[in-house]
Amino acid sequence: MRISSAIALVTLAATAVFNGVAQGAEDSKVKVLTSENFKDVINQKFVLVDFYAPWCGHCQNLEPEYEAAAKMLKDDETIQLAKVDCVAEKEICKTYEVGSYPTLKIFRYGVPRDYKGTRKSGGIVSYLKKHAAPPVTILTPETLPAFAESERVVVVAVLPANDPQREEVDKIARYYRDDFIFGVVEEHPDVKAPAVVLYKKFDEGKNILEGEITDAKLVSFVRANCVPTIDEIGANNYAHYMDASIPLAYLFYGTTDQRDKLKEGFEAVAKEWKGKVNFVYLDAQKYGAHAANVGLKENWPAFAIQDVSTAEKFPLEQSDEPLTAERIKQHITDVVAGIQKAKVKSEAIPESNDGNVKIVVANTYDEIVHDKEKDVLIEYYAPWCGFCKHLEPIYDEVGALYKGSNIGSNIVVAKFDATANDLPASVPFVVDGYPTIKFKKAGTKDYIEYSGERTTEAFISFLEKNAVNKVEVKNDTKKETRDEL
Repeated sequence: MRISSAIALVTLAATAVFNGVAQGAEDSKVKVLTSENFKDVINQKFVLVDFYAPWCGHCQNLEPEYEAAAKMLKDDETIQLAKVDCVAEKEICKTYEVGSYPTLKIFRYGVPRDYKGTRKSGGIVSYLKKHAAPPVTILTPETLPAFAESERVVVVAVLPANDPQREEVDKIARYYRDDFIFGVVEEHPDVKAPAVVLYKKFDEGKNILEGEITDAKLVSFVRANCVPTIDEIGANNYAHYMDASIPLAYLFYGTTDQRDKLKEGFEAVAKEWKGKVNFVYLDAQKYGAHAANVGLKENWPAFAIQDVSTAEKFPLEQSDEPLTAERIKQHITDVVAGIQKAKVKSEAIPESNDGNVKIVVANTYDEIVHDKEKDVLIEYYAPWCGFCKHLEPIYDEVGALYKGSNIGSNIVVAKFDATANDLPASVPFVVDGYPTIKFKKAGTKDYIEYSGERTTEAFISFLEKNAVNKVEVKNDTKKETRDEL
């Protein structure tokens, strides 16, 4: 337990440093949020909020950049930078489902949206200025042509001045402002109001939506037409495909010859499924490692479908049979119809699982974590993660205390290698930072985010407060800490 005491002291020191620099600085332009002022601040016009934990190394790296950005924007009355300590303000962070640190969110009159910019001061300022500007450009027939050619995808609504449908366009423009630019014009040479024209520098060049504009119709129209029938996927557009609401079909190729042999048939299939499935080529020489994420071996050419909303993957079987457009078409049909089941990546089930911390793999997740009788504290980790390695002795100590308190205890301390195993589709979150620690209460499948200190005492206090099953543990950590000091 001396290890945990030492780490606790390191954590305390890190907290003191962070608070001293980030919160104690008299000239800070970042507003500190608490339960007392949070609602008042986020209901302002435009606020960027940093949800952080004092012990988090990434948060400490962000802090000087965030402070610098706030100082650069100090004369801009339309933009406010703020921060929330998720250790001190657990309920706020729970409400906004903060799953990793730091998490940055933009609030407009109380409505949150994830920040997707860089974490350098200049990038933060540039991103915020862009997003604080009006989302829709007011156009005239004279300015329309240049605007329509200004970006790869441009969306223009054709509506009279003061038409209430402009509010729907504004709403969708705010949502998509990271991806496209939006304009509105009263008159258009090709269509009559109300209408929407989507200009694009690929495929047919232009799509038109005529009639009443609702946000559902506009979102559906933009999603169906904003990407090419087939595109080459890379770092510049990967996030856009992940944000879409329809499955993504990958054709992995090792050489351009492999791609070109399949191109005609693949594009015919893509046209048939346009609007229901997105299609991309993936250069395996650059991004071949991504094959493992969709259940494929690095053997080209290869094909797989990913459900981006659930992260389920449906690889087409890799065999001696050549990959053809006909096989691809049949595979898509089977996936959409529910005939083809998702492939689950799982480590082997441990032959022995009697350690202090229960090992969970994909194929035992439901059995262990969703056991109705058990309260389960589970760490989602990566083997290479330094923070996970620092946590390991403390977490093992917690597991030992509960395991030793009552053989067959209904409180389980568990861990899950999130890099080697898939989460079941029924799990209502994704793991996007390590370690992520969750608590699943007995009798439910609901999860509580653990955002407290990473000490033995803090974990025990959390379990005593939240567990349905009450188990007394004998913890001498505090005593040993006093002896050591």
